[in-house]
Amino acid sequence: MKRNDLRNIAIIAHVDHGKTTLVDEMLKQGGVFRENQEVADRVMDSNDIERERGITILAKNTSVMYNGTKINIIDTPGHADFGGEVERVLEMVDGALLLVDAAEGPMPQTRFVLSKALEMGLKIIVVVNKIDRPDARLDEIGDEVLELLLDLDANDEQLESPLLFCSGRSGTASLSQYEAGTDLKPLFDTIINYIDAPEGDENGPLQMLISSIDYNEYVGRIGIGRIVRGNISVNQNVTVCDYTESKPNYNSKIVSLLQIEGLNRVPAETAQVGDIVWVSGIDKITIGDTICATDAPEPLPFVKISEPTVEMTFSVNDSPFAGKEGKFVTSRQLRERLFRELLKDVALRVEETENTDSFRVAGRGEMHLSILIENLRREGYELGVSTPRVLYKKGENGEKLEPIEELIIDVPTDYQGAVMEKIGKRKGELINMHPQGSRMRLEYHIPSRGLFGYKSEFLTDTKGEGIMSHVFFDYELYKGDIERRDTGSLVSFETGEAVTYGLFNAQERGALFIGAGTPVYEGMVVGASPKVEDLVVNVCKKKHLTNTRASGSDDALRLVPPTTLSLEDSLEFLADDELLEVTPKSLRIRKRVLSNTQRAKIRGNAKK
Repeated sequence: MKRNDLRNIAIIAHVDHGKTTLVDEMLKQGGVFRENQEVADRVMDSNDIERERGITILAKNTSVMYNGTKINIIDTPGHADFGGEVERVLEMVDGALLLVDAAEGPMPQTRFVLSKALEMGLKIIVVVNKIDRPDARLDEIGDEVLELLLDLDANDEQLESPLLFCSGRSGTASLSQYEAGTDLKPLFDTIINYIDAPEGDENGPLQMLISSIDYNEYVGRIGIGRIVRGNISVNQNVTVCDYTESKPNYNSKIVSLLQIEGLNRVPAETAQVGDIVWVSGIDKITIGDTICATDAPEPLPFVKISEPTVEMTFSVNDSPFAGKEGKFVTSRQLRERLFRELLKDVALRVEETENTDSFRVAGRGEMHLSILIENLRREGYELGVSTPRVLYKKGENGEKLEPIEELIIDVPTDYQGAVMEKIGKRKGELINMHPQGSRMRLEYHIPSRGLFGYKSEFLTDTKGEGIMSHVFFDYELYKGDIERRDTGSLVSFETGEAVTYGLFNAQERGALFIGAGTPVYEGMVVGASPKVEDLVVNVCKKKHLTNTRASGSDDALRLVPPTTLSLEDSLEFLADDELLEVTPKSLRIRKRVLSNTQRAKIRGNAKK
């Protein structure tokens, strides 16, 4: 049976190519909002971090009605670190909109998700967005997309994909770059006519693959997936199976059933083949499980999720300021929260260590783990975080393999030399380069560890005008040592409050991270030293009072404004003997061993 009243599609796009804005307009023109309703921009990015960073992290679902047909739209993450989400959500759809910026063209993250969609045989509609940009390259974009499809071994039908020209901001679409659109009707029509309707046996025994997991304090785990065969209803008894047979089948009951209408989840009594639904009541449900009829337990195959490539150690905060800001400060609370994250994030790994106060947390990249850290601190947790480390593999002959990233850099030609020099030092291998107007596009293969700490350098070297993005490429032979940091740290001499006089003397030694009035403790990093070795500075030192006053000596001391480090900047700055103390209100870099005398002894012993 074909469900002609339903279409399931995903939207694939690079970060910041206007995907979420386009979905807003589709919702408006699909009648989801009333004429006079006030709507937040980018309604699909509901998470605070997503709104602040302007990126989509979690896959979201929404739906639009158009001429009696329901279009389920799944907004996929564009950032490769959230690829765990991407692989799963594509299981639920029959086609995808490939959204490409009219100026930037196809980018690496687009390539990553698109390759997954093509492998699964999904039909593709190419949407060139932001055609109203002054630097739009409409004549070239079509060729670039075709090159990309050829490069990714698209089949003949996928190479003939329809091409539309849209402006998400003004809500218009056109089948020709030379004709201005008036609304999104051409886009809706193309989706209905080109993307296949879901098919399946509506009278067969139930089969539903769980592609995503949500968690709710009240109902516990919620399974999200598409019904592949049969029907499902509230209070139905079901059997849960696993394709890998790593756990036994078990029976359960559907307590509640929800479907998406517009942006809301609406309770439903029943759902049929092709529908994407939320089910609750099954405690142990996990991604990759199949919900089946009790008399026909037939599991469905599931996409293997790519392995993590980067790990960090998360530990209990044991600094002198521990417990002053956070609500959750014990190892038991941190452990519970990390293992709860595993319930909905399948790309994450958490392992306990010999030390009961610390946990090894592995993910898809620095961004993946930094989002988790940011979520933890906003929820009131305090923790210490180690420097990121890549996960190596052993080859067939016992050789050491490391993860390699495909890096694409777009820079003004003036800064090209500085960028190429820095990436060369980080063992980057130039694969391709070609000019685009006054800019140069460089493609590299570079070890994942070579990118640690590079982003801030890159922005400095290109005066903020460079664009860089990377995606996991493959495991290759270890490329040799890479110098990570050529600066040392300025370390606080004592515990107290930083004062202007102490900071004035310290700023001659390097760039400070703190201002006057900041509480500090012995062993806390208060700045960066231009020399490789660490320097101990006393930022709490006050000026001794004397009876004599010289003219001009009491003028206000001038302090250079401190460098404020973000979470990512702090993680990039960390040396191997340092930790990042993360609390709800503060980020402090500190030495693992706080005592200055103990560290000096350790250094002395190491030299012997």
